[in-house]
Amino acid sequence: MPEIQNVPDGNNNNALFGKYEVGRLLGCGAFAKVYHARNVSTGQSVAIKVISKKKISATTSLMSNIKREISIMRRLNHPHIVKLHEVLASKTKIYFVMDFVKGGELFAKVAKARFTEDLSRRYFQQLISAVGYCHSRGVFHRDLKPENLLVDENGNLKVSDFGLSAVRGQVRHDGLLHTLCGTPAYVAPEILSKKGYDGAKVDVWSCGVVLYVLNAGYLPFNDPNLMAMYKKIYKGEYRCPKWFSLDLKRFLSRLLATDPEKRITVDEILRDPWFKKGYKEVSFYEEVEKEEEPKVKDMNAFDLISFSSGLDLSGLFADSDNSVSDGDRLLLTESPEKVVEEMEEYAKADENDLRVRKKKEWGVELEGENGNLVIGVEVYRLTDGLVVVEAKRRIGEAESFKDMWNNKLRPRLVGGLTAQLAGTSSQVPQITN
Repeated sequence: MPEIQNVPDGNNNNALFGKYEVGRLLGCGAFAKVYHARNVSTGQSVAIKVISKKKISATTSLMSNIKREISIMRRLNHPHIVKLHEVLASKTKIYFVMDFVKGGELFAKVAKARFTEDLSRRYFQQLISAVGYCHSRGVFHRDLKPENLLVDENGNLKVSDFGLSAVRGQVRHDGLLHTLCGTPAYVAPEILSKKGYDGAKVDVWSCGVVLYVLNAGYLPFNDPNLMAMYKKIYKGEYRCPKWFSLDLKRFLSRLLATDPEKRITVDEILRDPWFKKGYKEVSFYEEVEKEEEPKVKDMNAFDLISFSSGLDLSGLFADSDNSVSDGDRLLLTESPEKVVEEMEEYAKADENDLRVRKKKEWGVELEGENGNLVIGVEVYRLTDGLVVVEAKRRIGEAESFKDMWNNKLRPRLVGGLTAQLAGTSSQVPQITN
């Protein structure tokens, strides 16, 4: 599980926080740069993606993409997917520490010369293995293309860049995703229709475009005029070069079916004669987290930041002078039972004019100001003797919440229990897994 820490900015450009020796620049974009680095204690090569908080802070969608990328990558552990090792944060930057994939982008290789059908099949088999794994865990990449497919020193494919990915929880009541995203030449026709789409089906379409490119050396749908290209995609107008085998042409027609209901599924891909040739199912060990019966929710260091449904990474993104208006967290050395008991006792005191309106697992909802203020307080167990207390404003003005929490409820917990601050500024507790 990736570890998240807040760390001071490094002073030496070649020694990041005394942990990584930073090397050459591998690539850069508008909001991030990627460097090669070496773990000084293990000697392992890694890639470090450096994101400037200042550049993304003004754009909510960019912040959301980064939060989602962290959330998604932490749950993926597959031989053909780039692994996220840890996330570090300083006052000004966020650092993704990931696998270093020595061979670079698949795009660079196919740009030099198209692949043989056998080599294309090998890469495609590895791609489908990774995509099927993602889908089984409710993750849809939504931006599969050769630029996001890397090749390691052994010639094996690794899927990267989950910044535009979606999870099953993002689907609407109709069971579909509705966000328009992806790279134009690889986007599925149903995304263009703006009527909602199945994340798994659009990934399969993109895989079909990738397979075509690997074998042909160029795109199936291409036009200098973007709208003209979209029309070709929508109608499924493409031509296979003469060197494509009949089996490959037939297979591509199923991958690039414009009707998503008629498009081949990952399970059907695994049974296709063209795909199956020489295919060996990837075997790997993955540690599966067990579902726990107790009501107290256990948390690890990553979950301390990202456990909530909204994925609150305020500790990574907030400036140090940012005041909390909607929520706060405390890290307490106490049992969940004791924390809840303290909150209930405080609410029952006549002078506080609070009512315990609702109790849910290890948490309470406190109502005050004649129902005009409701604060939800939930407790999550981090270790046997350590809990995270999260307070959220449910109803009421932000100032009322801050006054009640900062001046009354929080001091009760801090005064009555051994406590330390967690989550009100850019400082996040440095707790390892």
